[in-house]
Amino acid sequence: MRRLIFNAEHEQLRATTKNFIEREVAPYADEWERLRIVDRSAFIAAGKYGLIGFNMPEEFGGGGSDDFRFNAVINEELSKFGTRVPALTLQNDVVGPYFKSLTTDEQKRRWLPGIISGQTIVAIAMTEPGAGSDLAGIRTSAVRDGDEWVLNGSKTFISSGINADLVVVVTRTDPSAGHRGFTLLVVERDMPGFIRGRKLDKLGLHTHDTAELHFERVRVPMANVLGEVGRGFYHLMHNLPSERLSIAISAIAGARETWRQTLQYAKDRKAFGQSIGSFQHNRFLLAEMDTELDVSEQYIDRCLSAVVDDDLSAVEAAKAKWWCTEVAKKVVDGCVQLHGGYGYMREYRVANDYADVRIQTILGGTTEIMKDLIGRDLGL
Repeated sequence: MRRLIFNAEHEQLRATTKNFIEREVAPYADEWERLRIVDRSAFIAAGKYGLIGFNMPEEFGGGGSDDFRFNAVINEELSKFGTRVPALTLQNDVVGPYFKSLTTDEQKRRWLPGIISGQTIVAIAMTEPGAGSDLAGIRTSAVRDGDEWVLNGSKTFISSGINADLVVVVTRTDPSAGHRGFTLLVVERDMPGFIRGRKLDKLGLHTHDTAELHFERVRVPMANVLGEVGRGFYHLMHNLPSERLSIAISAIAGARETWRQTLQYAKDRKAFGQSIGSFQHNRFLLAEMDTELDVSEQYIDRCLSAVVDDDLSAVEAAKAKWWCTEVAKKVVDGCVQLHGGYGYMREYRVANDYADVRIQTILGGTTEIMKDLIGRDLGL
């Protein structure tokens, strides 16, 4: 089905993104896979192409656009290529908005130019060994000491945890205040007591560095408080809908490309004297996938329209997130089956996609959490 959400400017950025991938990503992707991390130079290259901070203020080198459709275009093209790409979604959709909307004028001058140029890589540290979807279980804490906060605790599953120069740490600053007791503190790379643990050995997404982070009496100046003290939980809730929509966009775009390549494989691969795609079961399976992807894209486009109108609700984003990631998981699984034994071979993209897609129903809020959020909105 023809998509009506994008205009000429968006398609121009799509062409730029494709050019970036062809020149700055594809030649190095195998090496990044071998090293299990994307080289920092890829972020700097993305900055030169204008693919980071296009939604940041122009006075700091950004593009000055609040149009989330530009985010969607970049996410789609990166996902079509695969997962051996720099984590621009994290820079633009997940962490970048905190630095854009919550920083003071002084913090903007200090941090935004580096983020926009790709020189500064950012991350956010929420999840802990004993606290995942339940943010209320966070135990990382900070105590005020004059003009500083003394930070202690550990985080895990932190995307870009190895490469990151600035880490937004979700910490408890008032144990007695419930949801009003959280604050966002920005920890910088070289702060004493900030310790990076091991780079985690994941099932998939090998080039996306994911790490354990430890904070042992890290002294964070008041000048590094992001947003308001005690408002951390509410800052997180404000940004989560766009993060979840971003995950949905990436999931469907990636699954669409896996399906496209599988469709061609089904036409080319012969069995019993005919293409495997011509067997009724396989033909029906490919038709079902195509339909589910089309329907999912249309819901995503409706959500994008809502974002542009500043009208996307947390519930609508939750619906997009759980539905699209579950569809993507189902589609990629079906594509592996259609490849037969070759679908289990890492030399075929579909095998890598199978490992990579599995996390999408977990990160950013599990499918179960999304359904619970929706159900509560129904008054249940």
